Amino acid sequence: MASRLLEGDSALVTGAAQGIGQAIARALAEEGAEVLAVDREFDLSKPGMAEKLSRHAIQTLETVSIFVHAASPPRKEDQTALAVTEAQWREMLEVQLNSGFLMAQALGRHMKEKKIRGRMLFVTSLHADSPRNLPHYSAAKAGQTMVMKELARALGPHGIRVNALVPGAFPGAGFKGAPGLVDKIALGRLGKPGDIAPMAVAILSEKYGAYMTGSSVLVDGGIALYNWLDANP
Repeated sequence: MASRLLEGDSALVTGAAQGIGQAIARALAEEGAEVLAVDREFDLSKPGMAEKLSRHAIQTLETVSIFVHAASPPRKEDQTALAVTEAQWREMLEVQLNSGFLMAQALGRHMKEKKIRGRMLFVTSLHADSPRNLPHYSAAKAGQTMVMKELARALGPHGIRVNALVPGAFPGAGFKGAPGLVDKIALGRLGKPGDIAPMAVAILSEKYGAYMTGSSVLVDGGIALYNWLDANP
């Protein structure tokens, strides 16, 4: 029997109760990793929770070699630039950006100290650099992208790789997709969690992703190819 790609790894995956996070957690386990899959039992919008979760992961798994940050508060299409509340803004940035960085920082120190060839993966969005009138969401994803690059630069000399996956139109977390959206996707359908999990495994594995760090990898069915100037008036 062929060895599995992540045999011997221990992974912390946030946002793992459903959708993309859940699919990634399952895929990592199928490839041999021991996975600590967490969701709202650790409320990352609360002060100090990122540090608490990092300690819990290290205590539970003993060593953490993989960190995947997919956690996000639900978002609604009415949370626009002139309507989003301060509480919604703070929650989105706290869960996605602040907690993501603080956990990566703590786990990066752990990996460095234990001389682990660690890997980290942020689930970002096409809207990291393309506004969609959800400013808290877009700002959090843009921040995650730069945090990923900063971490990749800082941790690379210690053998730790940091990358991002960039989903296109994947239903979930409050997003359903407007009528006609599928017509703008080259492959003709919305994404499914199972479309993105294999790419996560590839990037996190040493067999396929060993020379990747600081990269944002699109898994979008070709929606980024859509030219907004082609839209019908």
